[in-house]
Order: sequence, then C-alpha cells, then structure tokens
Amino acid sequence: MTCHACGAPLPGTARFCHKCGAAVAASSQGSAGWQAGLPWAVAGAAVGALVTVLMLGVGESRERGAGPDGVPEGTAPRSPLPAPDISQMSPEEQARRLFDRVVGLAERGAQDSVRFFLPMALGAYAQLPALDLDARYDIGVLRLAGGDGAGALAQADTILHTVRTHLYGFMLRARAYELARDAPRARRAYAGFLRYETAERARRRPEYAEHQNTIDAFHAEALRVTGGKSS
Repeated sequence: MTCHACGAPLPGTARFCHKCGAAVAASSQGSAGWQAGLPWAVAGAAVGALVTVLMLGVGESRERGAGPDGVPEGTAPRSPLPAPDISQMSPEEQARRLFDRVVGLAERGAQDSVRFFLPMALGAYAQLPALDLDARYDIGVLRLAGGDGAGALAQADTILHTVRTHLYGFMLRARAYELARDAPRARRAYAGFLRYETAERARRRPEYAEHQNTIDAFHAEALRVTGGKSS
C-alpha cells in the first residue's frame, strides 16, 4: 500500500502516512483527508529540514578564509562521513554545523538557501549558554552572509568592547564596511588589524591558532588594501 498524497510505502495497518501525515483512508474521502494530514506534513517538514541541515554539515570543513562580499572562503569538502546522531550533539556542535552550512551556501551563491537556513543558524547560536568571542565572530560572519552589515558591525563592536585589539573585531568591521561600500572606513579597519596583529598573535589566543589560515588570508588582503600601512 502507498500513500495517496505523497506515494510513500505504507504498512497495511497504517492509519496515517509517516512521511506527510495524510490519513490513509483519505483516498475515499477526497481532498478533506489530505487537508487533515497537512499539519503533520508542515511539522514534519520543519523538523526534517533542521535534521537534514545538521547532517549535511558533516562533509564540510569549518576552516574559514576571507572571501568576496564579506563571506569567508575556505570551506573545503572532506570525505563523506556517516550521518551523526543529532540527539548526541552539544548545542555548540549544532551551531557549528549550521554555520558551516550557511557559509558553504553563501560561497556557492545560493542566496535563496542562505535565507532559508540563516534563521536556524542564528537561532542555534541564541540557544548557547554563553557567547565567547569566537561565537560572536561566527554570528558576525552569518550576518554578512545574509547581507546584514549592521548586524555584523554590532558583533564587531561587542568584540572590540571586550578586547579592544582583538583581530576578529577589525576583520568583521572591514567586511561590513565593504558590504556598505564605505571604502574609507573599511580601509581604517584593515589598518587597525595590521596595527595590532603582531602583538595579538603573540598572545596566542586559542581562536587565533584554530583559524590561522583565515587570519593569514585577511593579512594579505589588508596589505593590499592599505599598501602595508597600519595608520
């Protein structure tokens, strides 16, 4: 037996479709039976989308570099891995999987998909028990992926208010101002990055070690934009 609404195979004793929620008896009840199953379908689709995006993130790296339009590049594919047990993921792992997915879609120019998944990613970060500077950088990058330069600047300001020389703050500022086509302010952000880069790297902050390639790529861009000047 198959579902009259979506064609999914069903056991003979089924009363509702496990996939779309339609009542099995609806075939003799016309469209009313399909409408009765609609709430199940909507709820199932929403949950399915979230689970799917978390699993699809497994094959993507979290290494991030500086890319066009404020979206970091460098999300390199890895060999496919078995789908993870979503129930065993920590909130941090879920947020990172969604981050990878949104950034990967943005790099491919799939803006419709970015707009679909972006609220899920931001919601995942909102559920974290605390936001460290690395998480705030991630949120800023997500804002940039969605074209929200003001949102990225807000994260940059929070980072620099916490640590006034933190490189992530200048990186987000530069990208946000580029998104707004404000070249003078973008250049000042690049110059600020170069001004504090040596001292900041010497502090060996854990997030710098984790994303060294990202910072290296931004350093090269900062030299190009400023002509090597830090003021």
